[in-house]
Amino acid sequence: MVMSALALRYRPGTQVRGEETRRRILDTALEMFAAQGYEATSTRLLADRAGVNLPAIQYYFGSKEGLYRAVIAAIVEHNATFMAPLTAKVQALLARKDAASEELIGALCEIFERFVTLISCGDQNEYRRLLYARAEVEPTPGLEMLHESGRQEIFEPCLKLVARLLGRSTEDPAMVLRTMALFGQVTIFCQTGARRLMGGGELGEERTVAIRALVRDQTRAILHDALARAADTAKTSVEK
Repeated sequence: MVMSALALRYRPGTQVRGEETRRRILDTALEMFAAQGYEATSTRLLADRAGVNLPAIQYYFGSKEGLYRAVIAAIVEHNATFMAPLTAKVQALLARKDAASEELIGALCEIFERFVTLISCGDQNEYRRLLYARAEVEPTPGLEMLHESGRQEIFEPCLKLVARLLGRSTEDPAMVLRTMALFGQVTIFCQTGARRLMGGGELGEERTVAIRALVRDQTRAILHDALARAADTAKTSVEK
């Protein structure tokens, strides 16, 4: 009974310390994987920087690959949580048969603006951005999870809004291409080359606000033009 009581008494503190250690390893791993890449990151050096012994990595994550996958999973969870309120709003809008064009365009702009905030603000944001950039050129384990998350949380809602706005199917290759082109005006700010053109480093609040406004203006202009062209095409068809 005494031993059981002691175990119950000290277990919560041990669990908290364990979570703190696991989080410290994850945070350090994100920084090192982003800065050096998967292959160049040494688990021994990583353990030293995290202030833990090397077996701790194996205890919590199994292996270097397991740690990398855990870093990706943490990013996926962070992104999903950040986008969740807007995702639910878009789903509700798409469920309405009477959704107006301006509402659909507005929702698309909100997704883009929120994504700009996602890639430019928050703790360790610069390391996440660098990891995204590496994901485009380095075939490392677990990246399919990151790509699938981006498709489900961001690209598919955008595709559904664009297709609904223009009265086409989400299976239409033209709608996929148009959505990719629209989304490209946002993802360019994840790229290291683009950041270098802007002076390097984090975007900062002032520049983030400017980018959000620019993306909104361009998205509205592009889609209003697309709607006008579609209306002209329909009119011409009727006249013929």
